[in-house]
Amino acid sequence: MKRRTIILGGGALLAGAGNAFIAFGRSGEPISRRSFDWSASDFRSGGTAAVPSDLPEPIFRAEPQCIVTSAQTLGPCHTSGVPLRGDVTEGVVGLPTRISLRVVESESCAPVEGADVEIWHTDARGVYSGEAAAMCNRDDAGSRSVSFLRGRQISDDKGVVNFLTVYPGWYPGRAVHVHLRILVDSRELLVSQLLFDDALSDLVYGGHPDYAGRPTRETMNGGDSVFAASEAARFIFDFEKLDAGVLQASYTVGVARG
Repeated sequence: MKRRTIILGGGALLAGAGNAFIAFGRSGEPISRRSFDWSASDFRSGGTAAVPSDLPEPIFRAEPQCIVTSAQTLGPCHTSGVPLRGDVTEGVVGLPTRISLRVVESESCAPVEGADVEIWHTDARGVYSGEAAAMCNRDDAGSRSVSFLRGRQISDDKGVVNFLTVYPGWYPGRAVHVHLRILVDSRELLVSQLLFDDALSDLVYGGHPDYAGRPTRETMNGGDSVFAASEAARFIFDFEKLDAGVLQASYTVGVARG
């Protein structure tokens, strides 16, 4: 098995033939600058249409932080009637990204099977789809009439769901983020948001063709309007570049079922 390197909030998780170890854990402060051995041109462009179906299984930390993931605001851009699907793109362009979430009980670290996990985020332009608040897609009737980059999955016996999407764009006042909502037995257990490493966003926005032409983003993780600077680092995805030119973003989500 080929060795894989997962970038964490403060180091790397190296996975080889049947073993994995953590070199460093998440840091206490948001990561704002980092260098990589790859560039934006190493990733696919144009969306998910040509992404192979046999992507490798996502890798999660061997010892996840099994604490309750902090709740955050639902936000004005949530919509109802979100479809159950794995590929949420509806053909929109962008750097293909697989978001893998593992849902566990915060007290026991046991996987939560059957959780209804929903995600939503913006396209490469920083625009949301759907009939949401005006600020989500102002003066964009086309985006209001569709439901791109929104979807739900049901967690498997390992507590895992996988969404095929594209790297989110940015909009003023917010760091790059994905919203999530988790229900179990029709009861809402968590509404939260997850962030991307600032240096990864710099790489994507600075060199990937699907994100060209936009102004330089103004908000980093430490200056986000929703997350306090002291807590943002705990919400950053672990990530890796898959050989297929797809970005893999992974996170373990702890929920309290009591």
